[in-house]
Amino acid sequence: MKILDRIALVLTIIGALNWGSIGLFGFDCVAFLAGGQMAIISRIIYSLVGIAGLWCISLFFREDGGV
Repeated sequence: MKILDRIALVLTIIGALNWGSIGLFGFDCVAFLAGGQMAIISRIIYSLVGIAGLWCISLFFREDGGV
């Protein structure tokens, strides 16, 4: 599970950086790189980042400290 935890953490960080760029500059990096917010690639990336964020919640409840 360690590798899955790291992948989820990286995707969550990417999502946080994207939201930061939206908040600070009004620029959506994922939409820019993938062809718009409604493009299928963008929606897949947004979905993966969302799932990764949910997975990272489990890191708070682990005995071994997570990642």
